[in-house]
This record gives sequence, structure tokens and C-alpha cells, in this order.
Amino acid sequence: MYSILDIETTGGKFNEEGITEIAIHKFDGHKVVDQFISLVNPEKDIQPFVVKLTGINNKMLQTAPKFHEIAKRIVEITEDTVLIAHNAQFDYRILRTEFRRLGYNFERKTLCTVELSKKLIPEAESHSLGKLVRSLGIAVSDRHRANGDALATLQLFKILLSKDLDKTILKSVIRKETEGELSDRQLDIVDSLPSETGVYYMHDKDGEILYLGKSTNIKKRVNQHFTKGGGRARQLQKATKKVTFERTGNELVALLKENEELKRNRPKYNHRPKAVMFSHGVYAVKNEAGYETLKIKKITERNGSFATFNSQVGASNFIYKLTREFNLCDKLNGISEAKKNCSNYETGECLGACITKEPTEEYNQRVNDAIQQYSLNQKNVVIVDKGREIGEYSAVLIKEGDFKGIGYYNLNHQINNIHILESIIAPMKGNDNTGHIIENYMRKKNGLKILELSNQ
Repeated sequence: MYSILDIETTGGKFNEEGITEIAIHKFDGHKVVDQFISLVNPEKDIQPFVVKLTGINNKMLQTAPKFHEIAKRIVEITEDTVLIAHNAQFDYRILRTEFRRLGYNFERKTLCTVELSKKLIPEAESHSLGKLVRSLGIAVSDRHRANGDALATLQLFKILLSKDLDKTILKSVIRKETEGELSDRQLDIVDSLPSETGVYYMHDKDGEILYLGKSTNIKKRVNQHFTKGGGRARQLQKATKKVTFERTGNELVALLKENEELKRNRPKYNHRPKAVMFSHGVYAVKNEAGYETLKIKKITERNGSFATFNSQVGASNFIYKLTREFNLCDKLNGISEAKKNCSNYETGECLGACITKEPTEEYNQRVNDAIQQYSLNQKNVVIVDKGREIGEYSAVLIKEGDFKGIGYYNLNHQINNIHILESIIAPMKGNDNTGHIIENYMRKKNGLKILELSNQ
């Protein structure tokens, strides 16, 4: 007997979501024998993006039953059944969390149609529910509403059952009651962790670091470690007796700490860090007419490039962005293959460098401005970002283009004076990889505060 389930939630922080709608169809392998569909008052506001996605708003839920009022019905309809859901780990976690708040331990076997479809329909372009059912010709109404998605999952499950001819896959993916859920010890560990950005450390019984990583949500990431399948993951789960963490306030500091501490500690369960994090570089190269053009090269070291990327696509997108942002020439930068002037010259967006009409000094100055904005080369700056608490800021120190370390401060004079600044910085060794990490972050983080250093 199966319970086909779908849940809609408020969104929000991990393990703090509330249920807004639930649909359960009890299926005996042939037909639906019972069903339960209800809106649920989560007693908290719904995130705006969720309202837009589902159409469920706070006003609709004011008179809906609270979870404790429908809990008994959920227990009854799912009793002695296997829970079926698309991404079952999510729906099961949400249900377990709600029941745990009531002091009840809700345990059911689960089966995930994502996992099952990957094994039985490996040729599918995507295994997301929407794209998968569309490719299978399953009609879906009320997408992103609990009953609409539950009915779509039911139809998908019927197809998967028919494809599982020898039944061995079906047997192998049904989880034990607590597999994919946390033991009491792991639950205590996860509950003690913050839903914040930082670096976390998984220790064995002797305190040795087995694994370290960075995350923008430490609690969620460690929970994923504890529920992940696979032999190596289960070994780590079994060996981990304690998890410690350091909040960093922002992702850049977390990335730099992770990079530094992986080299120093070399934990048993981390993959060996890449010797080079990037594969392509962007260079400014003068053409025969004296104009600076932007070129991409495949590289294993920085070697004069002013920006590095881990793919050619990323490098190409960056050149396109600079060309638009600094009014550069499509033809010179390889975006246009026009034989004469690029098409932007006719609209006035290109000032004629493609046909040598714009003075080289003026054009090259804009290229230099672009490089200065997005490169650390030879710069003496402090990159300022959020700290670990209100009123605190992080400082990433760059001297002559090289990363020197990170620190935290509360008062402006601490970074306005180079001697005080250097005294609060935890020194770290910079290299091509740290430069890549920092510049990549700078490109993605709009409005990042960058202060030029004075030598006073």
C-alpha cells in the first residue's frame, strides 16, 4: 500500500518552514482507495516568492485548520503504507519536523520518484516533475499546488511501476524507516548548528577533522551530509561524533578559509583540492592598429591574464559583459564576425574602433577602466563585507595584488590605518587560486565595498 504525497510550504529557513497545503492519495497499486486534501494554517507568513509560485497567500489560510488539527488524519491514512513523493526526502523531513513539534515520532518507509525515474527512465532530459511528466504525456492541472502535483506524481508512479518488470529496483530503493533521517545523536548535532554562513568541521571520537566545508547555511549542509546515500557518505556519517563551526558573516571569507584550511588539514573525507581552480584566462592584447582587444586563452597559471574562469563559456560571458558595460567594440572582442564595421557602429553603441575611426587612446582607456574595475592586479585595497554580527565587518587585505589575509573590525579607524589593519588581519598565503576566488566573488557580488589603502 502506498501514500502518494505532496506538500506546499511557506519557504524560509531550513527546518523552520510551515506546511500550507497537503494532499495524500492512498494507492493500493491498482486504484486510489482513500484521499486527504487540505489547506493548512502554518501560523507564520508565506515567503513572497512562494506566493507567486503557488498562488497560496496568507489570507487564504486564515480559516484553514492548523497542523495539529489534521495530524491524526495524516497518521491514519499513511499507516502501514510507503510514502511516495517527488523528492521524498523533502516532504518526509517537513512532515517529521511538524510531528516532532507536537512531540510525536512520525516514521514511515519512503520511496522517491526522482531516484526511481533516474533508474527506470535514464534517458529523460530532466527528472524534475514538470519536465518529466510533460515528456511522458501526463496531463497536469494546478501545477505547484499540492493536489495537482500529487496526482501528477501518482500517474508518474504508475508508469514507473509498469517499467519495473523484475521488481528488483523497486525493492532496492524503498528506504528503511529512519534511513535518510537523522539519529538522535545526529539530530542533536544539527539542532546545535546555525543557519548561517561559515565553515564547519566534522570530527571523529578523537577530535580529528574528518571533513571540512563552507556553506551559506551550515545547519542545512550538515543535515545533507547526514542524510546522503552512498558508501563514502555512510562511512563519514558513522565516524562523525561532533561538528564544530566558525561563522564568517559572508561567503567570501568562508571560501578563503575553506581554501586555506583544506591545504593545512587535508581531512580524510575531503577530495584533494585542485592544484588550479581555473582553466581559462582573459587577456588584453593590442591588435595591429594599436587597439586593446580582449582574448581568451586556456591556461594552467595566471600568466598575465587579468581575469580567470573555470570554463570558456564563463570567460566569453565576461567579455560580453565588459563590452556592453564599457562601450567596447563587438568586432575587436570577437563577439561579431563582421567584415567591416560591427552592427553597433550603425546604432552609435560602438564609436568606430572596428574601422579605426575612434582614437586608440580613448578606446584603450575604457579597456583599462574595465580591467581596473574587475582585476586586483597591483592593487592595495581592502574588500569590506558583512561581519558575524551587527556592527561588525570583515576585511580582506590585498597588497600589490596579492591576498594577505582576513580579519574583522568594528571601528573605521581600524582599517583607515594600515598598521592597525595589519595587526587585526589573520595572515594567509595568497596565490593564483586565492586571486581567482576573490575576483570571481567580486564579479558576482554587486555593490561590494572596496577601499583603497593609504600608507599613513
